Amino acid sequence: MDARPSQSLADQLSAAADWWREAGVDLAFTDEPNSWLADPAPDAGEQPASKSAGDNAALAASAARTPAAAPTPSQPPIGGDPANWPTDLESFAAWWLAEPSLDEGGSRPRIAPRGQAGARLMILVPAPEAEDTEMLLSGPQGRLLESFLAAADVAADDVYLAAGLPRHMAFADIPEMAQRGLGAITLHHIGLAAPERVLVMGRDVLPLLGHNLAQSPVSLRKINHEGRSIPALQGRSLELMLQRPATRSRFWQNWLDWTG
Repeated sequence: MDARPSQSLADQLSAAADWWREAGVDLAFTDEPNSWLADPAPDAGEQPASKSAGDNAALAASAARTPAAAPTPSQPPIGGDPANWPTDLESFAAWWLAEPSLDEGGSRPRIAPRGQAGARLMILVPAPEAEDTEMLLSGPQGRLLESFLAAADVAADDVYLAAGLPRHMAFADIPEMAQRGLGAITLHHIGLAAPERVLVMGRDVLPLLGHNLAQSPVSLRKINHEGRSIPALQGRSLELMLQRPATRSRFWQNWLDWTG
């Protein structure tokens, strides 16, 4: 057998890099910190150059002219004082559309929840659809939900429909907003609606219910609030179900198990 020709060091390094790149490894890490922006250390025996009195005075004057960076103020709480929150659904709907601290900005209109207290089922979605202008879930997601409710033999009058956010927001930081008070408002909203069951559509809703995203969604079995425990089921988002029809069959089976 012919001996393989020897490779140069450059060829060997290139081959090793190709190997790890094919394996999906394109970065290297080390546990030891390295200060890449630090000034280079002086050579042995070299003394750092001393600054003249004029240089020091110029630096001091520059520092005096440069204001210190102001600390970033913490975000204001959402909802204001809980003592002033609405105590019935009709008042809550009006407050939901008008309370200034609920407004995180955006071009979409605020959309009110719809339904009656004591409904057979409360459906909670992360936010209104992008197409919503006057009524919650009036676009493709809403039509998919209507098809599901018809198949499940749940009348529209038996459903209370609500969103975790007042308006459609493309990049809302829901966990952060939950910490600032939106989670407590969501639980207060559920308490006012007092449904028999709660159907949570989408993982983005979970932080509003005090549910850590690191936990398995199946661990959400009940919503406990002010001494009341309401059965809950978490499903995939309506947006995802529109994109992946296979998720609908799994959700349907979970629904049958939950309601059976």
